[in-house]
Amino acid sequence: MADSFPILTVTAAVPAVGALVTAAVPAGRRAAAKLTALGFSLATLVLAFVTLVRFDPGGDRYQFTESHAWVKSFGLRYDLGVDGIAVVMVALTALLIPFVMLAGWHDADPLEDADPNRRWRPTQGFFALILMVEAMVVLSFEATDVFLFYIFFEAMLIPMYFLIGGFGDRAHAAGEEEAARQRSYAAVKFLLYNLAGGLIMLAAVIGLYAATAKQLGTGTFSLQEILSARASGRLQLATSTERWLFLGFFFAFAVKAPLWPLHTWLPNAMGESTAPVAVLITAVVDKVGTFAMLRFCLQLFPEASKWATPTILVLAVISIIYGALLAVGQRDIKRLIAYASVSHFGFIILGIFAMTSQGQSGATLYMVNHGISTAALMLVAGFLITRRGSRLIADFGGVQKVAPVLAGTFLVGGLATLSLPGLAPFVSEFLVLVGTFSRYPVLGIVATLGIVLAALYVLVLYQRTMTGPVKAGVEGMADLRARELVVVTPLIALLLFLGVYPKPVTDIVNPSVQHTLSDVHKTDPKPALEAKK
Repeated sequence: MADSFPILTVTAAVPAVGALVTAAVPAGRRAAAKLTALGFSLATLVLAFVTLVRFDPGGDRYQFTESHAWVKSFGLRYDLGVDGIAVVMVALTALLIPFVMLAGWHDADPLEDADPNRRWRPTQGFFALILMVEAMVVLSFEATDVFLFYIFFEAMLIPMYFLIGGFGDRAHAAGEEEAARQRSYAAVKFLLYNLAGGLIMLAAVIGLYAATAKQLGTGTFSLQEILSARASGRLQLATSTERWLFLGFFFAFAVKAPLWPLHTWLPNAMGESTAPVAVLITAVVDKVGTFAMLRFCLQLFPEASKWATPTILVLAVISIIYGALLAVGQRDIKRLIAYASVSHFGFIILGIFAMTSQGQSGATLYMVNHGISTAALMLVAGFLITRRGSRLIADFGGVQKVAPVLAGTFLVGGLATLSLPGLAPFVSEFLVLVGTFSRYPVLGIVATLGIVLAALYVLVLYQRTMTGPVKAGVEGMADLRARELVVVTPLIALLLFLGVYPKPVTDIVNPSVQHTLSDVHKTDPKPALEAKK
């Protein structure tokens, strides 16, 4: 469904313009800069919500499409469109950004207070970078031109690099010099890993263009044109060519996701970032990787996807167990949540490549629910860390006695992380496991161990930080303030709502899941009793 009003472009342009306006706010007007950025993020949320409401799950596969020639001689086009999965991911991104901003309302203040006469403006820079990340992520979800997607996929690395390295966590056991060194290391590692993946993907993108030029006469990066040519038989990739191209795309997405063993940048990046930036990494940016597996890997290279499925499923199960085991042994709160996310992304990738409707619907729902639950847990953890000035688990104890609301919200976020029935992640994890077990029962059984380990690391974390005697440094800890409650309460409400009624999301994503399964020529396996008949 095309639309005369370019709502997809406007949805991405609003935060991009907001970033420029916020950066231009005069020095010393930090409150104005914050309010300006928040206003643009709320405007983006309204546009994303309007798009979500107007999306017709029973209509065309890609809706609100926009298509304009860019560099005609090279087949470059500005093509945008959203299916059910993309429109939900755009809405998730737009939803989380205002909470990220509110949670990080004072994160740049120490830099400005330390040197009020500095020429650069930390507050303006911090909020402008968040808006720029939002714009790049939204465009990544909307792009239906492969090269256009690649540009935004890589462009988001630049603002994220500065957010990690320039506005990192100050609650560090080491001195400021060592803390700065570790922030720099984490930022550089994040950038190098993702750039390496992007360069390999660029080679595959060029290879795909060359293959289309050879067989179609004119090279193209258009996803819909390529899918149409493959469906009609005009484009037939050799088996070896398709597999190499698939690997080039998948490698970049696996780094971003992150999938074991390409995950090692994530604990460093999340550990050295402020809590809001850590949420931006794992709840927003990393989702582009798993989303792209569904949109590009499976749709462009269906045969190669099936060929690689057994290996990818094994890597996903390793991610689930490995991430959970390392989370159990962590002494740092934020690194624990980072390794928990590695485990959760393993579940998402497992659901995608189980090649069943339950698995892929569960994986998409998991992307949404993981974003909300991780945001809730990490942001409350950030409030906790800011109050104590430490992120080490051993420095906490008895928090529930002095800050019961903080402890209660932390518990709900933790229970969501371990997928407690009644909270949103349970539904998605259940669907992923059911979808996997129906086709790969052994892997489904092994993956369930991740649930047991999740209960272990979450409950031990809560016990050590919130219960027991009140430790020194915790006695005067303040409970959640009004701004912090505004951040946490809606997220918890969403976890409860989607935990008992996920239908609004599944109704939107299920038709897109069926389209994707059709692309890879897969149907759900028949039940054993029916097969015997």
